[in-house]
Amino acid sequence: MTGTKVTRRHHLRQPVPRITLHTRGKHTGHMICVFGDAHLDLVVQLSGLPAPETDTPAATSLSVGGQGANVAAWITELGGRSRLIAARATDPAAELVAAELARRKVELAGPVVPGGTGVVVCLSDGGQQRSMLTDRGVGMRISADQVTADWLDGCEWLHLSGYSLAEDAVSGAAVAAARFARARSAGVSIDLSSTAVIESRGVARFRELLDEIGPEVVFGNQAEAELAGPVPAALLIVKLGAGGVLVAGTRHPAKPTVAVDATGAGDAFAAGYLVGGIELGLTAAARAVAKIGAMP
Repeated sequence: MTGTKVTRRHHLRQPVPRITLHTRGKHTGHMICVFGDAHLDLVVQLSGLPAPETDTPAATSLSVGGQGANVAAWITELGGRSRLIAARATDPAAELVAAELARRKVELAGPVVPGGTGVVVCLSDGGQQRSMLTDRGVGMRISADQVTADWLDGCEWLHLSGYSLAEDAVSGAAVAAARFARARSAGVSIDLSSTAVIESRGVARFRELLDEIGPEVVFGNQAEAELAGPVPAALLIVKLGAGGVLVAGTRHPAKPTVAVDATGAGDAFAAGYLVGGIELGLTAAARAVAKIGAMP
């Protein structure tokens, strides 16, 4: 789990958690719903800085990705059941994405939206950090009036991608999904996902949306958690990359592994935590960084 370099030095306050450990998703027979997106990931392992006007050797890998899709796929890989709620495109790539998720036993829900599947180019430096060039395609084109209650039927837990708070329409859909989840007595968690999303949305507005959603569990790396500020009444889990995770003020070290590509390690941790708690989350993250790509 790669942690973004932190330039701020102020103290990250730890909230008093409403719960000490997540337990609902540990019953692997229950459904965990994930609200997010699914697209194509192109992971590029750089051999060095790109050379202008000529070739730079690199290793590439193409796979299905998207924070929502990654978490849903890891949930089923780790023995849970998952349903991905996402906007789906109408281009040929959308068929590839749907087929791959079905192969991984991820149920799909959400509207079909005219347009193209998103593509994210992940630039990896060999397992320690990654930067992303993002085209989310139709991923943000889902609104509150499209969300239907049956998408949350049978869900014991709803996990939200922070990318779903990036724009008005999709954030309305995320809030609507959380309300339907609450009506079914399901728990709710969210990953802060990106400092760029928090900054572009505006910290104040992002926090307002967090308050509307009211998650029991919040995931984020240290930079994201510092930027978003304290999360009242939620269990804050701070991902520290090679340093493991900080849970309610207690650090849990990462599992030994040989890092190859950090893409998706945080998604694997979140899935593992929702299915089986901290130890399974750390084990999943160690598996994720030892291979190329975000999917299991």
